[in-house]
Amino acid sequence: MHMINAIVLIHADAHRIPETAQAVADLPGVSTVYSCAGDIDLIAVVKVRDHEQIAEVVTGGINKVDGVVKTATHIAFQSYSSADVEAGFSIGE
Repeated sequence: MHMINAIVLIHADAHRIPETAQAVADLPGVSTVYSCAGDIDLIAVVKVRDHEQIAEVVTGGINKVDGVVKTATHIAFQSYSSADVEAGFSIGE
């Protein structure tokens, strides 16, 4: 089954970042939430079966979480990985 991945950049209320991150992480369709330094407070990785579900997760879920101020959603088309990094993990197997 092919999954659609979306990366959601989240601006959050600075005083509620941990609670906001946990609430977003608990939403169906959200696989991971990262807190980060820089212009963005949180990054959520959404994995769903179709494009309509992205709208449901982001608009109907993430944007309604207390502490979420603004979001920007990016659809992932292709994933790339470093062969060097993967080879490093296979050492000793």
